Amino acid sequence: MPWIRRDRLLILLLLGALLSADLYFHLWPEVRRQLAGAEPGCPCLRAPRPALPPSPAAASPSARGSKLRRLFAHPLYRAPEQPPRGPEETLLSRQEAVRYYRRKMVRWNRRHKLYREELNLTSPDSLLQLGREASWLQFHLGITRYGLYPRSSPATNKLLHDMQDFNTVSADYSQDEKALLGACDCTQIVKPSGVHLKLVLRFQDFGKAMFKPMRQEREEETPEDCFYFTDFQRHNAEIAAFHLDRILDFRRVPPTIGRLINVTKDILEVTKNEILRSVFFVSPASNVCFFAKCPYMCKTEYAVCGNPHLLEGSLSAFLPSLNLAPRLSIPNPWIRSYSFAGKEEWEVNPLYCNTVREIYPYNSGNRLLNIIDMAIFDFLIGNMDRHHYEMFTKFGDEGFLIHLDNARGFGRHSHDETSILAPLSQCCIIKRTTLLHLQLLALPEYRLSDVMRESLLLDHLAPVLTEPHLLALDRRLWLILKTVGKCIDAHGEDKVVANDTKQLEVPFFDRVMPTS
Repeated sequence: MPWIRRDRLLILLLLGALLSADLYFHLWPEVRRQLAGAEPGCPCLRAPRPALPPSPAAASPSARGSKLRRLFAHPLYRAPEQPPRGPEETLLSRQEAVRYYRRKMVRWNRRHKLYREELNLTSPDSLLQLGREASWLQFHLGITRYGLYPRSSPATNKLLHDMQDFNTVSADYSQDEKALLGACDCTQIVKPSGVHLKLVLRFQDFGKAMFKPMRQEREEETPEDCFYFTDFQRHNAEIAAFHLDRILDFRRVPPTIGRLINVTKDILEVTKNEILRSVFFVSPASNVCFFAKCPYMCKTEYAVCGNPHLLEGSLSAFLPSLNLAPRLSIPNPWIRSYSFAGKEEWEVNPLYCNTVREIYPYNSGNRLLNIIDMAIFDFLIGNMDRHHYEMFTKFGDEGFLIHLDNARGFGRHSHDETSILAPLSQCCIIKRTTLLHLQLLALPEYRLSDVMRESLLLDHLAPVLTEPHLLALDRRLWLILKTVGKCIDAHGEDKVVANDTKQLEVPFFDRVMPTS
């Protein structure tokens, strides 16, 4: 009958419409995901791995959307670097370093095996092997008189990847904490302190990193009444300091990256230190926590806790062993008073720099200029805790200052501590290359806050800094240029700007005058 055939046609049309809807809304999105290379499932559980900061030598000028790449493509960052002219300008000899670390690795494997036998641990345990291409070893071999790593070094990015991905094989207290327990030579450390907690983690490739756990939320500001020497150490400040140091082209902060650490698997289960084991506990919220064993903060109130096991922190690559590359720890001429009352001479005497200029080694060479570089760096991050600085003894008086321990930076974005700039304002001298970099970063095309924001987004713990901290960098940069401008007005550019290198001049239109 005709009406039956019409019903069949309507049914077929309905089924076709349903099939088309299913194909369009369910099957086609899945096919598109597969073609795009995405994994099925919730994207929040499989977030893409962020890329690491681009190497200045690899930055492409055609990448117009990236201020960071444009910055690293600028002539200031692409000027030829001074290659080491001989073994005296390279920190380590490859043959000597490989031989030394191989002996240490064999000794560590032997002790680890004896430790496992003593505890009757029967689980399989592969011995560590030292590869000549290990990223941490390449980082050590790349240290020269001019910086911790060259601009074009691929080892730096590889080292950051490895510190993020490699499993830990041991965990222990740092030398600072051991000094407080009388378990190490106190002459080898700068200043024992129990206010913070840091651990030394060793990875499966025998590399080491300093782990500083999260102690303060990013949105929290250090209270106004808090003294700088009692402030928390912030893991995100260590990460941000490395990125800023790289952007300023100083290359004096060891490579640092953020990582989520499983405190049970990566620390408790691999440590051989019984004291460290003894400070682990489970909180009422069922989170695994631990605290520092020291005279000051040996209380559970100062513990750091996972959630329930995962804890974010910073990992800073270790520098070469002191036995292989000795370092000097030197008091900062502009050291602050570490008491609740009293002031240092530089705080009350505006002519203090004249006294410093008469003292060796600040009376010649570039040591004073390096101190001012360090002061500029500390002012940008808001670090008032620079009581000492370190140098490799091999490079003598003309070596660079290592910018270690930056965790007390980025505490207050609403306050600019201009006293940190005392070396610059009192001595009225600055490296020409440093000034050119600062002027470049003050331009809208390379704005410091923008390139820092872009660089920090590449870290696994992004966002590393809050927006007010990023904007504070721009404000402090202008204060630095204003200080230089006052010096030039008072003494003339020839006496203020030290021509430290024959680096390429920046075109006039790329310069910001310090008096503006």
